[in-house]
Amino acid sequence: MHRPHHILLPVNPLFIGLSLIFAFSLNLMPWGTWLWVPDFVALTLVFWNLHEPRRVGISIAFLMGMLMDVASSTLLGENALAYTLLSYVSIMIHRRVLWFPVRTQALYILLLILFMQVVQLVIRLLVSGQAPNYWHYFSASLISAMLWPIVTWLLLMPQRRVVNRDDNRPL
Repeated sequence: MHRPHHILLPVNPLFIGLSLIFAFSLNLMPWGTWLWVPDFVALTLVFWNLHEPRRVGISIAFLMGMLMDVASSTLLGENALAYTLLSYVSIMIHRRVLWFPVRTQALYILLLILFMQVVQLVIRLLVSGQAPNYWHYFSASLISAMLWPIVTWLLLMPQRRVVNRDDNRPL
C-alpha cells in the first residue's frame, strides 16, 4: 500500500497550548464524567508526548494533572501521578510508536490509556478502598484507541500545510 509521505512544518507552540486547553475544556463538559467518554487531556498529552517530546514533557503532564484534580474534585495528585507516568512511558517509547501506521499506533494508545486507568484505580483503592463494581470502567481506553486516528489527523493538520506547492517536486 502506498502511503504518502508528508514533510511536516514545525509545530506552533501556541497550537500545542490551545489543543491542551481545548482537551481540558472537553473533560470539563458535563458528559466528561460518563464512563465511555475518554480522557481528552490524556489523549492529547500522549499525542504531543509522541510527536513533540521536548516541548510537552512530564512537567506539562504534571501541571495538567493537577489542573484536572482541582477541576474534577478528585484526590489531589491522582491525575497528576497518572498523567506523569503516562507521559514518561509515552516519551520512552515515542520513537518506536511513530514508525507504525496510525491504526497500529492505536493499539499502543489502548495500552497506554489502560495503564493510566489502572494507576488511577490503584490510587483509589489505596486511599478509599473502593473500586468500581462494573466491568466497563475501562471502556474509555477502547474509545481512546478508536479515536486515535481522528486525533492524529486533527492535531497534525496545521503542520501538513504546503508552503510552496509545486507539482514537479516529489515531496
